[in-house]
Amino acid sequence: MTVRNLPAVGVLLVVATITAGCGGGADDAHPSSAASSVSSVSAPAATSLPGAPTPSPAPSRTDQVAPPSAARSVVPQGPTQRRPASPSPVVLPQRPAGAPGATQVINAFRAAGLKVPAPKDRSVDCGPDGLGLGCSEIVATGAVTVYVFPDEISASDIAETWGGQSYRRGAVVLNYLEARTPIADRPRYEKVLNSLG
Repeated sequence: MTVRNLPAVGVLLVVATITAGCGGGADDAHPSSAASSVSSVSAPAATSLPGAPTPSPAPSRTDQVAPPSAARSVVPQGPTQRRPASPSPVVLPQRPAGAPGATQVINAFRAAGLKVPAPKDRSVDCGPDGLGLGCSEIVATGAVTVYVFPDEISASDIAETWGGQSYRRGAVVLNYLEARTPIADRPRYEKVLNSLG
């Protein structure tokens, strides 16, 4: 080889390299070879540079925690039942015809000058949610409690139960159990009750 031929050999090498890089070889007939060459020339792998933040992987569904409010919420199953806005009123038995009412007895005590401090209608206690005595009316005061029953038999039974702490006239019972009435004053209350018929 002479010195003049060296540049020609160099040119041939360059042309052969360019042709091989452009895909001008026997592999051009097969598309799979082109795909393999493309996949080998994929994007470079991420390299960590000093001081560059590394991305954190996206959390999986098992890593996620439900907020506390979602954990406490309860989805009702099936139709909900509505309660009435207020409970149905208690229906008490009627007092017998001709028997004075508890308020009438208290008013008669007051008219006779007897003490009846802080009268309070507690008739609701007659029903099943209260004492369950089956009475018709109750009015309690600091001196005496007046019970009216629907019949004389019920009044007599309860008066016997309370023993010497009560007085009965017909369907009305005077109860002294929770009262501060001196024993000496009790006959005055009983006399007023007897005068009511």
